[in-house]
Amino acid sequence: MENNWVKVYTTENPVTAEIIKQGLIENDIAAVVMNKKDSSYQTFGIIEVLVSQKDFDAAEAYINSTETE
Repeated sequence: MENNWVKVYTTENPVTAEIIKQGLIENDIAAVVMNKKDSSYQTFGIIEVLVSQKDFDAAEAYINSTETE
């Protein structure tokens, strides 16, 4: 995996992370979800949505616009 991925969103809810990822993809922004939750105890850890560095500003603008609605 290339090293040009940056974190654009963090949550503890896997459904929220997938919704954000799908919204980004629908807006032509490549995104991936990195699950950093503990595999044994699902209450520990976070889930990150990552995008390419070149798409960071567009992704951040999309996320901010959806959170205000």
